[in-house]
Amino acid sequence: KHQQEQIFFKYLFHGEPKKYDPTFKGPIYNRGCTDIVCCILFIICILGYVAVGILAWSQGDPRKVIYPTDSRGQFCGQAGTPLETKPLLFYFNIMKCASPMVLLEFQCPTTQMCVEKCPDKFMTLLKAYANKEDFKYYKNFCKEGLEGLTVTQILSSGLCPAMLTPSKPFTRRCFPALGQKKGGEITVGNNSKFDDGEGNIRDAKDLVAGVKNATVVIEARQVAMKIFEDYTQSWYWILIGLVIAMLISLLFIVLLRFLAGIMVWVMIVMVILVIGYGIFHCSMEYVSLKSEAGSNVTLKDLGFQTDFSVYLHIRQTWLAFIIILAIVEVVIILLLIFLRNRILIAIALIKEASRAIGYVMSALFYPLFTFALLSIVIAYWAVTAVFLSTSNQPIYKVFNETACDHSRKICEPANFSTSSMKAECPDSKCLFAFYGGETVYHKYLIGLQFYNVFLFFWCANFVTALGQMTLAGAFASYYWALVKPDDMPAFPIFSSLGRSLRYHTGSLAFGSLILSIIQIIRVLLEYIDHKLQGTQNKCTKFLLCCLKCCFWCLEKFIKFINRNAYIMVAIYGKNFCTSAKDAFFLLMRNMIRVAVLDKVTDFLLFLGKLLIVGLVGIFAFFFFSGRVKAFENTAPNLHYYWVPILTVVVGSYLIAHGFFSVYAMCVDTLFLCFLEDLERNDGSAERPYLMSDRLLKVLNKKNKPEPAE
Repeated sequence: KHQQEQIFFKYLFHGEPKKYDPTFKGPIYNRGCTDIVCCILFIICILGYVAVGILAWSQGDPRKVIYPTDSRGQFCGQAGTPLETKPLLFYFNIMKCASPMVLLEFQCPTTQMCVEKCPDKFMTLLKAYANKEDFKYYKNFCKEGLEGLTVTQILSSGLCPAMLTPSKPFTRRCFPALGQKKGGEITVGNNSKFDDGEGNIRDAKDLVAGVKNATVVIEARQVAMKIFEDYTQSWYWILIGLVIAMLISLLFIVLLRFLAGIMVWVMIVMVILVIGYGIFHCSMEYVSLKSEAGSNVTLKDLGFQTDFSVYLHIRQTWLAFIIILAIVEVVIILLLIFLRNRILIAIALIKEASRAIGYVMSALFYPLFTFALLSIVIAYWAVTAVFLSTSNQPIYKVFNETACDHSRKICEPANFSTSSMKAECPDSKCLFAFYGGETVYHKYLIGLQFYNVFLFFWCANFVTALGQMTLAGAFASYYWALVKPDDMPAFPIFSSLGRSLRYHTGSLAFGSLILSIIQIIRVLLEYIDHKLQGTQNKCTKFLLCCLKCCFWCLEKFIKFINRNAYIMVAIYGKNFCTSAKDAFFLLMRNMIRVAVLDKVTDFLLFLGKLLIVGLVGIFAFFFFSGRVKAFENTAPNLHYYWVPILTVVVGSYLIAHGFFSVYAMCVDTLFLCFLEDLERNDGSAERPYLMSDRLLKVLNKKNKPEPAE
């Protein structure tokens, strides 16, 4: 009975080992469609996604994002309109932007109009009215219908601002040209005081609050503008850096094909040396700042600075870099010491993967196809999101300076002057507030945005899954071929891609759907966490933290299961659940090998990516920072030289990941095939192992020769 229980639990958690099948020759060609229900659901959802896109494109207007909007909801500078020559937005009274309502409704309670250029001089309506030339200039910042009106009538009707102050355009909006003297005194147009047009002489600092609220994200925008300028100055060199990363990655892959063992050890040594150089360089910077004034300021005391180069003049920054790099270096060295024996097996597996890629060279270029599909998915999602977010209608609200029962109520600008609201609140104005709507479409706009995000995840995961299954089918056909390449398809990649799309679209959709649901839950948890940041409920924070951690782990687990399930689907043509179960049990029966062999191989491939990123990153650092005299005149002048460096580093990693993902998929596929080979065959003449002689030697296995006749 005890033995029966052991057998039961063994099959429950490990499944039944694969049995020898003399007819099995690799990926099965005589297969049927799998997970048809999910395939139909996916197609319906895609059609719905297209419908949402068409609806959004018919209702949306991206001009609301591109152009600033005046008080009438018109776009400043829009081509083909009367405001085409007036690209800038002018505030009648910028000081009213100091109202707290600005932060709630993101709208200043003052008239805003489109102008050709910002005012460049001090002027009040009272003084300008008395001078013909001045009044002609002043009219550029007034509404129409001034003829025959007195100054009092003009101001009471809100047709003109009471004053003009020297302003400069920023993000297509006119803001007072504020400055600061040596003593810290705030100035506007080089003057510390100005006439507000109502007979009052005011300090320039009174404008600061209005400007600050009107530009609640002005510093972030300034950083964004500088970053954009840096990109315009350095994009050419960034592309060169990415091309270099691609060439190095390709060279690395080609060398792995012929010199896998040597390249792996060279890669390990180079990674250690590159990180070691990073520690050395950071240490030199840390020491060199010792005698500089202000370098001992802590990062906490310094706070957030828009000029990120300031942080590089702080010793604590370089100390943090030293600690991080040292930890990485120690971890890598310890892993190499403890896994030195398993690295030999991993190298053999990499050599086998190199040999497989040699027979399926087109696999190296398949990531370009995946990248193109992902680009389409991302572009469709982004465009649809923009059109959905700009498909609202202009909403106008009552803005006033004194108490009014109709304050912030919706109004119609066309008849507001004769409405009861205006009669009860004489100083009120009907101004454009935001974009919204009351139709059924507008009520469900959030739902459509959610659908857009969810389908984005689903489609992106589907494209990734398609790539994994395609590569798995191609490499599996290599492994199980008795005579290579005669027993392989003429075009392994195209053959596998055709099978995946023809028979297993449903399985791909099923696996990617599960992953997408988990990812959308993670997004919702992040959104909830962001909304609850101001709360002090520690229990809620702890619960959210636990949920985020659990779903992060679950996502990683599902990705692992999906990846191996797609390999089994590519080989046997079974449905997703059966394939996932078979893959899981196969890995569970070989848990030790999975832990110490497959993951060691992944670690070595990660070191390869790290090496490429490190080499390109060091080159980019010395080039863009101007540390090398040979590049001083060649490198562009930048606000933040870390912008192109970071772009090159991230781009290099993505490029290296694209190339190495082929290797990783090849290794995972060969690993599963290798495990099945060990279960199906025993090395006898009737059931010989199909793995290469290298793997047989490393595993101390061998095929017995056929008995002599």
